[in-house]
Amino acid sequence: MNILQELQDRREIARLGGGEKRIVAQHAKGKLTARERIDLLLDDGSFEEFDMFVAHRCTDFGMEKQRPAGDGVVTGWGTINGRMVYVFSQDFTVFGGSLSETHAQKICKIMDMAMQNGAPVIGLNDSGGARIQEGVASLAGYAEVFQRNIMASGVVPQISVIMGPCAGGAVYSPAMTDFIFMVKDTSYMFVTGPDVVKTVTNEVVTAEELGGASTHTKKSSVADGAFENDVEALIEVRRLVDFLPLNNRQKAPVRPFFDDVNRIEDSLDTLIPDNANTPYDMKELITKLGDEGDFYEIQEDFAKNILTGFIRLEGQTVGVVANQPMVLAGCLDIDSSRKAARFVRFCDAFEIPILTLVDVPGFLPGTGQEYGGVIKHGAKLLFAYGEATVPKVTVITRKAYGGAYDVMASKHLRGDFNYAWPTAEIAVMGAKGATEIIHRADLADADKIAQHTKDYEERFANPFVAAEKGFIDEVILPHSTRKRVCRAFASLRGKKAENPWKKHDNIPL
Repeated sequence: MNILQELQDRREIARLGGGEKRIVAQHAKGKLTARERIDLLLDDGSFEEFDMFVAHRCTDFGMEKQRPAGDGVVTGWGTINGRMVYVFSQDFTVFGGSLSETHAQKICKIMDMAMQNGAPVIGLNDSGGARIQEGVASLAGYAEVFQRNIMASGVVPQISVIMGPCAGGAVYSPAMTDFIFMVKDTSYMFVTGPDVVKTVTNEVVTAEELGGASTHTKKSSVADGAFENDVEALIEVRRLVDFLPLNNRQKAPVRPFFDDVNRIEDSLDTLIPDNANTPYDMKELITKLGDEGDFYEIQEDFAKNILTGFIRLEGQTVGVVANQPMVLAGCLDIDSSRKAARFVRFCDAFEIPILTLVDVPGFLPGTGQEYGGVIKHGAKLLFAYGEATVPKVTVITRKAYGGAYDVMASKHLRGDFNYAWPTAEIAVMGAKGATEIIHRADLADADKIAQHTKDYEERFANPFVAAEKGFIDEVILPHSTRKRVCRAFASLRGKKAENPWKKHDNIPL
């Protein structure tokens, strides 16, 4: 029996990671241990661990005297609501979760298996960075992980959860994954830390200001969301995985739904205010369209003039992109174009249909936007929509002016169903601006200009000119939007469209 006992003993030691004292220190910071995180993320009893006994092979700086089992990362696979995922969870109690050659090999092994078997990879990051004692071997380890992130991109969903420090080279692996979530007050990401920043630029900045959750969700757009603590973050990751397919050859899961497809939503008939310049909340429309009012928003705190996220229609996942009139009047700008373009490309890569809700007065004017390259950034969204071959349904609720009309999944970018509400105004620009250009000669006469503006509004501030040309397939009643959109997507389930052969495109980055 002693050999069985030895296995049990070795497992017990491995499970303790860096030992009781360090586990207590981890808990004192409000953080869970690597294994506790896995237990919360995965279904009970589903975790199958790999490489529990792997130890580092470094002999410099007396490292050979300390060889804890597992080497600072717990890896394996399990299930989330019965669907397979691969997980690695860095263990801060072992050498500060620092990455060694063997630590990297463990991560690479499960990433290779995820690619081979077609399942998502979820990384729980909590690491002090490269293990300095191993020098270039640990840098090589990072690059091996990076290469796999690149190969897996668009093949299996990759989700990163930053649950502690993530600095230096370590940040580039999460940066290449599909979604990054952070934990408020206990996680941060930066390429160079506050000390280096002070030395090089004389800026004094805290770790939280430089790379905390608030910075990356509001300013940099590096992270897609931030949560109060480890528990909430892991529960929300479970919720996200439920919306996603396991890989790019499968469809997203279909969930049972308890919401009538033909549900009439009379309140939508009065959603659009009488005054064309009065804002309204586009989120109200999204939640009233989706099954059970469930909307999983992505990048909620960044570029709030556009909304991105997932809903279900008839139990099936649909990606939503919607202008938000409450912020900057729903204008497109650099940030919103980048945010939406990345989301559209993710949906297209994983065969998730896209619903676009349009109320856009145009691109945000100004030197700040032009100097920042709004032309290139706006083109990203245009490119993403035009390239996407998934089912695309568009509903124009109010304004769709100028180039922004084109960009927002218009018929001309291969939109499958393009609907408009009767309140839609589809034109090159607003009536006032258009009148002042067309009737420049009458500018001095206020009465004439007012009459011209009224005439222009009657002629163009409606969806019917576009409908006459076939650019709008149907003008629909707002209260029936859920039914019409559900039927549109149902009719597109067999859609097949292919782009011309190419090695890959050259999106305007």
